[in-house]
Amino acid sequence: MTAMPESLPTGVAVRHAARSGTLSGHTVGAAPRYVQGNVVIVPREHAYDFLLYCQRNPKPCPLLAVSDAGEPRLPTLGADLDIRTDVPRYRVWRHGQLESEPTDITALWRDDLVSFVLGCSFSFEQALLAAGVPLRHITCGDNVAMYRTGIATTPAGPFSGPLVVTMRPFSPPDAIRAVQITSRFPSVHGAPVHLGDPKAIGIDALERPDYGDRIEVRAGEVPVFWACGVTPQAALAAARLPLAITHAPGCMLVTDLLNERLAVF
Repeated sequence: MTAMPESLPTGVAVRHAARSGTLSGHTVGAAPRYVQGNVVIVPREHAYDFLLYCQRNPKPCPLLAVSDAGEPRLPTLGADLDIRTDVPRYRVWRHGQLESEPTDITALWRDDLVSFVLGCSFSFEQALLAAGVPLRHITCGDNVAMYRTGIATTPAGPFSGPLVVTMRPFSPPDAIRAVQITSRFPSVHGAPVHLGDPKAIGIDALERPDYGDRIEVRAGEVPVFWACGVTPQAALAAARLPLAITHAPGCMLVTDLLNERLAVF
């Protein structure tokens, strides 16, 4: 994957970079003031069940927008936004198996496809940084570490599977601040789901993330875990739909919404 260009200050700049092929890697730190979203695209016949899955699992699947069937644009998220081209890298799933990771899905587009955009924890990172809470994966230029847990999500129709989480390490005082700050942003996963011992939520080895990059947890630090929008990818694998499309982990849709507008208090 190509690295993120150094200067992508707005959501539309990131989308144009993805559309042109300049950006095909993760969007960590891109357009830091703008809301990033996870993407799930399914045929209309399965859209209600997936909507119900999101409603039953709001922590990992906080809905930001849902398209009409066959409509590639989501005007509430950005005036110049095309879901077929504006994600840096996609994942194409057939019958629950990962088939490919293209950078453009125009050739796969159909009139019955419905797009869901879910909140992403990258969006609350600006608030953490603004409060002086450091984020090691951003400092290192890495993707965030993501793990499949032993916590089951609530099923809906054919959709079920484990909760996937992101992990960020903090000193104990910064961990407390991170809980306080992220609690203000429920539409982008909100407060953490767990702090401390990863084995308590079914993660055996922090050094082996299931997605993203390994992030060092240093002596005296606390690993903090948030619900993650990669959770639907596990549910899609279990559902074994003939066709489903998602973002590749860490390769988000960057919108024109400002993160600060999502704060509830």
